[in-house]
Amino acid sequence: MNEHLPAHPIEREVGMEFYASGSDGIGGRIRDRDGDFRVREIEDFPTEPVNADPAAYPHLVLRVTLRGWDTNDFARRLSDAMGASRERVSWAGTKDKRAVTTQLFSVMKGEPEALPEVRGADIEVVGRAGRDLQFGDLAGNEFRIRVRDADPENCDAITAALREFGGGRVGVPNYFGQQRFGSRRPVTHRVGLAIAREDWRGAVMEYLGNPRESEPEDTQAARGYVDREARRASKEGEEGSDPLDETEDWDGALERFPRKLGFERAMLHRLVEGGAESEADFRAALETAPTNLQRLFVNAAQSSLFNRILSERLERDLPFDRAVAGDVVCFADTDAPEGLARPDTSRTQRVTENRVETVNRHVERGRAFVTAPLVGTETELGEGEPGAIEREVLAEAGVTTTDFDLPGEFHSTGTRRAILLTTDLSVKRDPLTFDFALPSGSYATVLLREYLKCDPRDLG
Repeated sequence: MNEHLPAHPIEREVGMEFYASGSDGIGGRIRDRDGDFRVREIEDFPTEPVNADPAAYPHLVLRVTLRGWDTNDFARRLSDAMGASRERVSWAGTKDKRAVTTQLFSVMKGEPEALPEVRGADIEVVGRAGRDLQFGDLAGNEFRIRVRDADPENCDAITAALREFGGGRVGVPNYFGQQRFGSRRPVTHRVGLAIAREDWRGAVMEYLGNPRESEPEDTQAARGYVDREARRASKEGEEGSDPLDETEDWDGALERFPRKLGFERAMLHRLVEGGAESEADFRAALETAPTNLQRLFVNAAQSSLFNRILSERLERDLPFDRAVAGDVVCFADTDAPEGLARPDTSRTQRVTENRVETVNRHVERGRAFVTAPLVGTETELGEGEPGAIEREVLAEAGVTTTDFDLPGEFHSTGTRRAILLTTDLSVKRDPLTFDFALPSGSYATVLLREYLKCDPRDLG
């Protein structure tokens, strides 16, 4: 086995164990100033002219360029200004406020004359549509990212290594980036793994506890108090009693948690008012979180397992740009915009020994992609060495596919995801700027980390 350059410790917490390129990083910072990080959606949403019949096409479609706006916050501002409910505003992809972003929005029963002027937002009417924008309508994103205070000496060596890894195009392991788990406090996957084991108390403790130095002092103190209470109850439990039967100081924890931590306080209110005497009580506390956060917990657990599978494959020197016997491949989305290779994970095929060469001809032409599982109840694991890796990672985490047969928003059937992320990358000097496009669901920071090799918190 080749030795791969170890990743940053924070990345290793979420399964990104290595870099694909062996050269030292260039360092530097992104998102240092307005305009350093630009992203524009690759649009894949058909529209009619703005003067089309609003009865048949009730959704007004807008192209909006935002500076300093979080997508959710802008949607709220737009709906308020137009006198519409927030539920009438939709979009295909959520963007970060520390970027200049261009993306589509749709407004049900919106009229052009009702559009407001919003500081930091350029709003352009595109047309009308018969339905609202949805997540699947985002084909991908184009990025232009400036890196400041870097030493670009190793750029060419890194690019060459990534081209070799990607089989001709710049390629990296298609990791889920740090944003998926929390850049400053990556615990969502730990919460999700505890949920999959139906350790509801453990899941609550993971979310409420685990203070990090990157957090404000009052938050660290509150989380530390929860951790101390958990250790106290566990110690008492070792002396012959069930930790759930011990009286923990949830009132004291609630008093200590800052009001800005609304989700944590809601969980604590439920434990104070509803009791904390059974696993069902802790599950009820978790269910006070918004439904999208409940889903995120489990999604993050799946993502961390996926990352670990990729890291193990990398460590064993199994290829990413071609299949081996036992792999599962998916085929290309034939409806993807021209020039954008987009996997269609609804169409998969297991690779047998006698089909490896045939399948790899499709992979080389961009017609098929090697995948790994986002584990859920309907996940079929691979065979051979890829399947062995998948089973070993699950066993180490203490979960199985059936463990995702969970109540409510926590349930997940799973899917598969391409293991290799490739792009046509342009690197310009003076100023050092990276231009590239990625399919939806992939992370620009996963590419940039190979160049900067820095603390992931510096990637934003």
